[in-house]
Amino acid sequence: MTIIYELNPPKVIKDRILSHDELQESVERFKSKSASVANVCDGIHMTDSVLGIPRISPITAGFFVRNYNNSTRISASIRVRDRNHTSMTQAVCDAILLNLNGLLIVKGDPPPTGPKDSKLIPSEVVKQFNEQGFGEKIDFYLSISSNPNFDKIQKKVEAEPKGFVTQVISSIDQVTRIVDRLKPQGFDVIPCVILASERNKKSAEMLSLDWSAYSNDMVGFLRQVHKVAGNVLLSSPNDFNGALEVLNKIS
Repeated sequence: MTIIYELNPPKVIKDRILSHDELQESVERFKSKSASVANVCDGIHMTDSVLGIPRISPITAGFFVRNYNNSTRISASIRVRDRNHTSMTQAVCDAILLNLNGLLIVKGDPPPTGPKDSKLIPSEVVKQFNEQGFGEKIDFYLSISSNPNFDKIQKKVEAEPKGFVTQVISSIDQVTRIVDRLKPQGFDVIPCVILASERNKKSAEMLSLDWSAYSNDMVGFLRQVHKVAGNVLLSSPNDFNGALEVLNKIS
């Protein structure tokens, strides 16, 4: 069973810029979490400044994990909204040199301050990197809706990523529909599931997510998703201990 756990790297700003000691403390907590979760899942995915709030680079965070764990598959999101093509190329090369396995190229949420959009388009970025040969050195992924209009994602398909990571799903029917369409074309499908717990309710509300179909059997739902797609990305932004408990039950 291929289970990937999503981790948020430490924030750089919490109402103010963190001091070196505060940041180092956050990094040590992050390392501890990643060490715990690496024992009960197959991969760890690093997010990139969710909601536009500055965090440590997901490439750097991935290096922290790879530095003491050579067997876990490590991937990272990269926001194109904040970068030009030169900085995107730097990020990709850094990921390759630091032995990361995959990159999810996303638009990203608008930052609270500063420039809002570089105008880069994720599918065009992936297409260009594949044409340059980077896809032979690292796997590229693109995101898709949990209920995609397949006619409108043709440019993503034509970019030829390794696969697609869904936005949060709430039913097996959503997974089946995506898998039936994209897997025969040779793409991996990685459905994203949010852990149904009290501490994650606010996140679910922000995403208008109805998890009633699986909230009473989290482990069973994850196993069903895996049976259909072969992969599961578990997200639990505010409940690490709850996620660790579920991962232990699955493993």
